[in-house]
Amino acid sequence: MRVAFIGLGTMGRPMAEHVAAAGHELAVHDLRRPAADAPLARARWAATPAEAAGQAELILTSLPGPKEVEAVLLGPAGALAGASRGAIYADLSTSSVGLIRRIHARGRELGVEVLDAPVSGGPQGAQSGTLQVMVGGDAGAFERIRPILAAIGDKITYVGEVGSGSVAKLVHNLVFACAFQALAEALTLGVKAGVSAEKLLEVIQGGAYGRGYTLSYRLPEIVFKEDFETARFALGLMRKDVGLATELARECGVPMSVAAVVEQDLVQAVARGWAARDSAAVFTLQEERAGVKVRAAGHNQRPPAVVS
Repeated sequence: MRVAFIGLGTMGRPMAEHVAAAGHELAVHDLRRPAADAPLARARWAATPAEAAGQAELILTSLPGPKEVEAVLLGPAGALAGASRGAIYADLSTSSVGLIRRIHARGRELGVEVLDAPVSGGPQGAQSGTLQVMVGGDAGAFERIRPILAAIGDKITYVGEVGSGSVAKLVHNLVFACAFQALAEALTLGVKAGVSAEKLLEVIQGGAYGRGYTLSYRLPEIVFKEDFETARFALGLMRKDVGLATELARECGVPMSVAAVVEQDLVQAVARGWAARDSAAVFTLQEERAGVKVRAAGHNQRPPAVVS
């Protein structure tokens, strides 16, 4: 297929490379022009989203959030303005459910089929082509682009009508954020009560909770080692995702008391200037409240200074 890929950041660039490596003809656009190294060397650079979309059968975007998606799709030089009738647009970003449905309505007027297809798996999954893809929209359009989605992910789920993919992704990230802060409470209690962080982790992993990504990687490799500066999943993006989830909950009339507390922790962390840190840095707010650090042996066990 002729594919336009807009947004060549940490996630977008490796996804675009996988699409190109699968043999598809690629036009690309980003605010910053990418280096023309393989496998994007043959990709056509477009000056605007509209120009990128002009000859494409499929338009893909990977952008930070709703503001950027709206500008790229609906702006005066936006992708929808340049898209041909019969084209398909799929947004790989974690974005707003209301926005993708509004874009879908505009796409209908222009003869463009709109899908939401947010991804999960982080930069490592993007690099290896093992992302999870959650798709909402027309089932026939989904089947047409499934081979391209298979180039970027190995777990592809058709969720339902347009917007359903975004709902699923927001729920996914909300569970992750809330569970992480629950672990922060539990582990600060255990460490302050006299049990080492390593032994607590061993007990939790061996019990009913099991071995998930948080327990097997994020706690031992980030929190226990206090490695918050390398952003595997930036705190600012997590704050955006949880905010989108609580916004959706208000629209649907769903009480979200736990999520509201977690959102406020993330807001506080961003206000401290931590947006570019790994989202695991929010763990340290609970450490401050408890007056203890959850660290592996050999790392500083004194409570962190409270920043006003």
